[in-house]
Amino acid sequence: MAEQAQFEELARQLSAVGAVKRDLGRILPPDCPNGSAAVLTLLGRHGDMRMSKLAELLSVDMSVTSRHVAHVAARGWIERLPDPADKRSRILRLTPAGLAQLDELSRRTTHLLAERLADWTDEEVGQLIRLMTRLRDSFGDCRSASSACRVPAPVLEETTRTPANT
Repeated sequence: MAEQAQFEELARQLSAVGAVKRDLGRILPPDCPNGSAAVLTLLGRHGDMRMSKLAELLSVDMSVTSRHVAHVAARGWIERLPDPADKRSRILRLTPAGLAQLDELSRRTTHLLAERLADWTDEEVGQLIRLMTRLRDSFGDCRSASSACRVPAPVLEETTRTPANT
């Protein structure tokens, strides 16, 4: 088991990952902010879905999801089709323009990562992928259709437990 100091350093490093995410956000086209890119990416990965499923995968509430969906729909990147199982609901589907935008996002992201990690070996990149996947799995991947978010309960000292919280 790792020592306390290692976990503290890991927490600092994970906080610093925000800078990496900001750099990745800077390469997005001006008309495709992070939320829109996330919608396109999830539809590309998981296929057609209801807005409620998209909200779950984005880990945001329906009002935020609705704004993201309205943005990508206004640009013609998705279409909202009637759900055959429930006419009150809509199914979200990527359009050919959406697929083209998703390809462009992938190209830009791949190019930036290749540029920034040019001095890394293939083995180092593979190791990073494996470790990040394992870290995400340890927390539960909220964006995975087959996995629920697992948030561990706080550890309570034996003296602080009461019948109501045991």
